[in-house]
Amino acid sequence: MNMRVAEVARIAGGTVHGDGDVLVHGIGLDSQELAPGALFAALPGTRNHGARFAADTPAAAILSDAQGFELLAQAGEQRPVIVVEDIRAILGQVSSALYNNPSQHLCVIGITGTSGKTTTSYLLEAGLMHAGLHVGLIGTTGTRINGTKVPTQLTTPEAPKLQELFARMVEQGVTHVVMEVSSHALALGRVGGTKFDAAGFSNLTQDHLDFHPTMEDYFETKAKLFDPSSELSPEKSVICIDDEWGQAMFARAKHPWALASKSSQEGDVVANYFVEDAQTNDAGTQHFTLNARGRRIAVDLNMPGAFNITNASLAIALADAVGVDADVVAEGLATVGVPGRMQRIDAGQDFIAVVDYAHKPAAVAAVLDTIRAQTPGRVAVVLGAGGNRDASKRALMGEAAASRADLLIVSDDNPRDEDPSQIRAAIMEGAEAVDDGAQIVEEGDRFAAIRKAVQWATPGDAIVVAGKGHEVGQLIRGVQHHFDDREALELAITEMLQSQPNTEDPSNQAGDNA
Repeated sequence: MNMRVAEVARIAGGTVHGDGDVLVHGIGLDSQELAPGALFAALPGTRNHGARFAADTPAAAILSDAQGFELLAQAGEQRPVIVVEDIRAILGQVSSALYNNPSQHLCVIGITGTSGKTTTSYLLEAGLMHAGLHVGLIGTTGTRINGTKVPTQLTTPEAPKLQELFARMVEQGVTHVVMEVSSHALALGRVGGTKFDAAGFSNLTQDHLDFHPTMEDYFETKAKLFDPSSELSPEKSVICIDDEWGQAMFARAKHPWALASKSSQEGDVVANYFVEDAQTNDAGTQHFTLNARGRRIAVDLNMPGAFNITNASLAIALADAVGVDADVVAEGLATVGVPGRMQRIDAGQDFIAVVDYAHKPAAVAAVLDTIRAQTPGRVAVVLGAGGNRDASKRALMGEAAASRADLLIVSDDNPRDEDPSQIRAAIMEGAEAVDDGAQIVEEGDRFAAIRKAVQWATPGDAIVVAGKGHEVGQLIRGVQHHFDDREALELAITEMLQSQPNTEDPSNQAGDNA
């Protein structure tokens, strides 16, 4: 919608320098993607201030801070400039207003936590669509509108792009939006201006301590989605209380419902939702009963792991929280698979091969515990860690892997700008500290590492390739190289099978050719 610069300034609590009657429509941060007539949000960056790029944009006006305004004035900028103290603090509200407050016309369900956001989101999307609803999904593996993929880059897009997506969803008849809400999004104001109808909390374990100085800070950032003093806080929330962080979040949230996967009560908190009669078969599919505020709901799940029972329960509880029939939602979960999450690769081999996104200590432990429980033989894991990210978790990841696997092959993940050998060394330090742990092999080349695991496996064994999951690239020194763990694992298995001697009966071959 069109809006006068003066009206935008009023919403932002800023000062207009220039013609306040100029109209703007839309808003953006990227100078190369900005549409003509839009408002350019010129933010301070780590290397350059966005105001330096304003001259290259077709913007009708500019939103910036005092430093940006000074740079614009020095450059002789003639277009109107709105000056605010903190751009990120108001960017969500401004973006929402410029797109006619789209989240107010949607039922928005936010999901946060260290692990489980993507799987819970996928399951909830499937359940809501099974209930006949028109659904949008925003998360790590991308954005979908009524099942159709829409290109995006971040788990939670920046505020202008997020509000634009909401507006697009409204136009296309979406009624319910399921979105992952990362701690970065909460800290950087990406979800500002969004009206959440419900929010879910999965868990909190060590990750992102490159961004958050402490676990307490990490928790407080997540709490912005639940604390009654926050403008984001919804009327309804579902909190998994399986750990102390969940119990602390339950105490902070406004009108929370509690979810427990292990018992009907954790600490002093009696669960509104709890898991009963969980069963897993040899193929990894699971059946359980969710006691949902007194109703017993039968759930079939086509993915292994106790953590996925928790994820599925959270999805059903969130649907229940926004008034969707929980039994119908549960029916929709039976055949759902999530890309790169406990994803089995079957090329005809006689061992289990799995790709999973596990890239933090607790997730590595959970995945390997799950695979170990399903595997009669040995377990191998290929594991790396991302560069320019939380370095303190690397040794812990190595420890988690070495204490659970028979073979740990330490390889490269996304080294980014770091020396990959130093990342591997940190993982190996933790792994080598485990008494009577796994055999440890270092192989920086990720495909070579996967091939070694495949060549090691014998009938009844299992291989887990962990860390990258759904990702289709490997980032090394600023260059993105195509790499998909799923493709690489399938190729390595196919090569291995093709290299095996033909064991068919020669007499059968002769008969076939007769």
